[in-house]
Amino acid sequence: MTLTSENVEADTRERILDVAAGLFREIGYQKTTVADIAKLLRMSPANVYRFFDSKKSIHKGVARGLMSEVEDAAQAIAARRLPAASKLRELMSAIHRMNSERYVGDSKLHEMVEVAMEESWDVCIAHMQRVTETIGAVIAEGAASGEFEVHDVRQAAMCACTAMMRFFHPQMIAQCASKPGPSIDQMIDFVLAGLAPRKATDPGISY
Repeated sequence: MTLTSENVEADTRERILDVAAGLFREIGYQKTTVADIAKLLRMSPANVYRFFDSKKSIHKGVARGLMSEVEDAAQAIAARRLPAASKLRELMSAIHRMNSERYVGDSKLHEMVEVAMEESWDVCIAHMQRVTETIGAVIAEGAASGEFEVHDVRQAAMCACTAMMRFFHPQMIAQCASKPGPSIDQMIDFVLAGLAPRKATDPGISY
């Protein structure tokens, strides 16, 4: 396959995913058919199937793209020249905000997330791993500078993500919106307190 044909194929795949994402937002994942996608692209359904073997694989591509945008935003914050605690606060707030705006405020996209949880769990797992790694990188930076006291960065990152699950997970954000509990700022304060250096007389918790 030549470089030109590879570029054409990549471009066509992106066009299919863009159109599919628009339809998922407009009429919902369940109601969207491959024929609908093909019609807007002015191609046959058979041609769409040349690039994606099923509607499920199109859905996985759209979900991966949406999740990648959150990951890219988190990594951009992690790369900024700020104290680790400030970056961690901004990063966690951004993940919550983006997931709330995309999936909770939009019922059609929320439906797509539910389907992803059922049919494309591997995509969700990969996303959570990337987010955890980005948070881990900020924690490692804080540990190296003495801003955090952490003995196991990987475990600390997993604990931080678990603590924030109510504010990260689209379904939990929706389910907990009207239920009592700490605010996101209070939860981030709690996470940062757990990472902060402990006094010699305080046994604390070692990660």
